[in-house]
Formats: sequence, structure tokens, C-alpha cells
Amino acid sequence: MKKLLVSVLIVFAIMVQPFAAAASNEPVIDTSRIDEGVISVSHTAGQRLKVIVARGDKEVIYDLRNDGIAETYPLQLGNGEYTVSVLENTTGNKYRYIKKQTVRLELEDEKQVFLASVQNINWRYDMKAIQKAKELTAGLKSDSDKIKKIYDYIVNNFTYDYDVLASLPTGYVPDIDKILTSGKGICYDFSSVFAAMLRSQGIPVKLVKGYTTNVEGYHAWNEVYNSETGEWIVVDTTYDVVIKAAGRAVSMAKETAHYSKVYEY
Repeated sequence: MKKLLVSVLIVFAIMVQPFAAAASNEPVIDTSRIDEGVISVSHTAGQRLKVIVARGDKEVIYDLRNDGIAETYPLQLGNGEYTVSVLENTTGNKYRYIKKQTVRLELEDEKQVFLASVQNINWRYDMKAIQKAKELTAGLKSDSDKIKKIYDYIVNNFTYDYDVLASLPTGYVPDIDKILTSGKGICYDFSSVFAAMLRSQGIPVKLVKGYTTNVEGYHAWNEVYNSETGEWIVVDTTYDVVIKAAGRAVSMAKETAHYSKVYEY
């Protein structure tokens, strides 16, 4: 079972070349939503694009659409000064910087960033998945009840798609309404849907990628903040979808010691 839950880890080897010459078609780095802990980037180009969000010695690398449509990225590395860079592909796995911009994050509550709609947790209030979250949590007052209700919905109504990994495109990001409609997906999908549904209810949620003793290979799960207890809890909907389908009992909160994060969004 563990092998069948393996996710794909795509490693981007970026060989950086010097800055490109200034051009009129310059990438746009929009900081108008920085009070939510996010920035948006857009650019039109004939090459593949990357965005690097860095603070101190930590950085996160993302794909960027090259059709001029903005994508939103979290500043999830805590308050302080960030460098946001846009790079374009030159040849093979070589990229060059075409823009760098420094931004400063000063959130009163650093959990704010884990409520936002971002590239890999892309949600709007008019989406079916978000309307479903509203329906599920109607009348519920506590975070604990809302978290459990949405968790139960995913675990009871979704199935793991064992065939999708073979055809997963480079730069794949989940489409939460498509996943909701199909009722199936992989760990990245379930983690994104779970995060989006709870974020829409004002509950901070992280989408986490890394490793766990429960699953072989690279994996995705969630950390959910419960304001009643003041704690982040580890929730692995994917593991529980598979375990429940096998007729075994599941428990929502997982042991933190069994999970090792590489990235969080």
C-alpha cells in the first residue's frame, strides 16, 4: 500500500546566469496584498519562468505562468525582509534572473498567511468546494467541530487515484473544484482541498510537503491551527482515505514525530 501512495518530488536544478538586460516587458511583482502575507507575480514571456521567495538562508522555488496571468505566493517564512526573484529559462535547466525585489513582511499575526488563497491552494468564495465547506459547517461554532466535519467529509467521500501519477504534468497544482467533482486525487490534491475549505472558514491551515513513516516517498499533508487549544495539529487526509477504504479505523490527529516537513505553504 505504501508504494502506491508515493508522490512525485520534482527537483528544479537552477543554474543561475547573470541578470538579463532591462526590458520594457518587465515582470510585475504586486505587493498590494502584503497585509495578507502574500505577493502576486505576473509576466509574459516565451520561456518557462520561475519565482524564488527567499528570506535569510531559506528559499522556496515556484513555477510562474508565462501568459501574463498573475499567480499568488505566500510569504510563509515569518516576518522580516524577503527577496522575490523572477527567473526565465535560457536552455535546459539553466535560468537567469530578470527581476529582483525586496519586500518587508510585518504581520501582527504570522498565522494570517495561512488563510490566504495562493498558487497551490487556490480558492474563491464562489467555488463549489468553498460553498460545500460553508454548507458542512453551517451552525457549527467551534474550530474543533468545523475541522472534524470537513475532515470527515474528505475521508468519507474521496478515493485515492492510483493511476494519476504516471500522467502528472510538470508544475502540477491542484484544481480544488475539479477534485471535489471527481471525488478522487492524490495527497497534494486532498491537502489543497482540505486547506482551502478550512481557510475559507477562517481557520489557518498549512499545506506541508515532506516525509512520514506512514507513507513511502515524498508526501503532502496538513497542519491545522485550532484556536481553542492554541496548537497546530497534523492531519493526513490521504493516509486516512486509504486506511478507511481498507476497512480500518482512522484517527484525525497524527503524531508530529512521525512527520518531517521539507516545505510548508
